[in-house]
Amino acid sequence: MKLTVFGATGGIGQEIVRQALASGHQVTAVVRDPARLTVRGEGLELVRADLTDPEALCPAVAGRDAVLSGLGARSRKDAGVATRLTRTVLAAMEAEGVRRVLVVSAGPVGPDAEGAGFLDRTARGLISALLKDVYADLREMEAELARSTTDWTSVRPPRLQNKPVTGTYRTVVGGFPDKGRFIARADVAHAMLAMTEDPRTVKQGVGVAY
Repeated sequence: MKLTVFGATGGIGQEIVRQALASGHQVTAVVRDPARLTVRGEGLELVRADLTDPEALCPAVAGRDAVLSGLGARSRKDAGVATRLTRTVLAAMEAEGVRRVLVVSAGPVGPDAEGAGFLDRTARGLISALLKDVYADLREMEAELARSTTDWTSVRPPRLQNKPVTGTYRTVVGGFPDKGRFIARADVAHAMLAMTEDPRTVKQGVGVAY
């Protein structure tokens, strides 16, 4: 496939690029600072672009089979960036007629897991309260996706870890895995690549966790 990756210098974004190249895909990585992307390989194209300008992004998404985005706030002070930048990406995609897009959101944005216990619900509530600005941004980002003409998927992980890919995570379309508290960034990337051609995930939020 021909893929474009936004947020390619982040933890999940770099894993998407690395795993996609290893699987033989052609990858266009859109970055503000190419030096921050440590992944290299045959089939990789680096594009330096202003992520606030849809016209500047059009060449990076034109003719692609899918767009994958790891864009989002790295701290509470960055709240709002996910919505702003995703809106720009969607505008570029719609201008070029590219439909498939997958983005990273967060578990607390979606519904509780079916049968979630008191401790899990309490912990989820506390985290949501502490990061309310970040999660409000992600909810608005998901609303932008829903208003778009794209075939979108919002991937909702819980707490992220820096561990190797396992491929043994669980996914729940429209919900969240029971007792799912952690997942490696590498496995979020693996899940996103797997969902790219999965029609069940189109126009859906998908919980992913161990």
